[in-house]
Amino acid sequence: MELTQTQIRNEASKKPFPISLISLTMGAFAIGMTEFVIMGLLPNVAADLGVSISAAGQLITMYALGVAVGAPILTVLTHKIPQKKLLVFLMLLFIAGNILSVAAPNYTVLMGARLITALTHGTFFGVGAVIASKLVSPDKQAGAVSIMMAGLTIANIIGVPLGTFIGQHLGWRASFATIAVMGAITLVGILMFIPQMRQDKPVSVMQQISALTSHKLLLFLLIAVLGNAGLFAVFTYITPLLVQVTGFAEHSVTWILVLFGCGVTIGNIIGGKLADWKLMPSIIGIYLTICVLLTFFTFTVHSPIASVVTIFLWGAASFAVFPGMQVRIMSLAQSAPALASTTSHSAGNLGNATGAFIGGTVITHLSITSLPWVGALLVASALILSIVCYRSDRKAR
Repeated sequence: MELTQTQIRNEASKKPFPISLISLTMGAFAIGMTEFVIMGLLPNVAADLGVSISAAGQLITMYALGVAVGAPILTVLTHKIPQKKLLVFLMLLFIAGNILSVAAPNYTVLMGARLITALTHGTFFGVGAVIASKLVSPDKQAGAVSIMMAGLTIANIIGVPLGTFIGQHLGWRASFATIAVMGAITLVGILMFIPQMRQDKPVSVMQQISALTSHKLLLFLLIAVLGNAGLFAVFTYITPLLVQVTGFAEHSVTWILVLFGCGVTIGNIIGGKLADWKLMPSIIGIYLTICVLLTFFTFTVHSPIASVVTIFLWGAASFAVFPGMQVRIMSLAQSAPALASTTSHSAGNLGNATGAFIGGTVITHLSITSLPWVGALLVASALILSIVCYRSDRKAR
């Protein structure tokens, strides 16, 4: 039986968060694991398939391109499919992509398998965010999105190290087999716990695309690009920064990154609660906090204890802003919230790539110690645009 959005929210109001959100969190965990686990398995993949490390690294690039370019296209093409059925389709595609990775006889087939799984990434998070926001009352939407996104952050703390361990001891194909099993568990959860929702009248492709041309929405997508660029300008090169400047041994960096991941998970949950309290003020306040922390990092990077504390707080702040940004972007494209949400992930991946490129340029032309303050400047740009949007909204009201 299909339920109206009001019925679903009335039922959800009886409990803090419905169990159906766990299915979305599990899916986010599996997707996060398949995205990042290959970074720790590149030498294994390269040796098994007879390609160079740099060629194996292109498997990561192809995945990012699949998310950035392919996901919005898939979202548009599937916009008439009911949301629960679409989640089932995406999880079946995800499982198929990972099974193909397990069986891949050569580099080309593995590249294709990576592209298939990448297509599910952005669309799953886009549709999942819309469903999560519908499963709860309006004052808990950002919190619900943050619970779903927590799967992605937990994947970095638990899933990726676990997948890397499995791959190094049982072969890299075993890692993707494990991820396929997690996808199957997610599929069962979606079938059992996600309710059938009454669909709104389908919006045409042109109406969806026109919804994305709103100048305010485009401005928020730019804010997402700049915010992520500030994060990845530093995070991409965090290992050489901590080894060469702070003086940590390479094996110690792994545990620092686990601590960073813990901060990310905590920040993501807190950020959802802050966004439910005051959406735009929380976004502005968090971006300001990130700017301050990155500026401090310019100095604390020279101290082992101070740098670790800064990295933990920076991780928490950097991911605290995501739930609020996701909800705000969806609200700005009411006729196409799933496409807007998916496009925000594309913008985020564009920011990741831009930040890594800027960081590399900074290292080449300035120095590696310049990364934190350059990252702070990029986030400051996102902060300024956020303030402009907030002032514009207040004037309009």
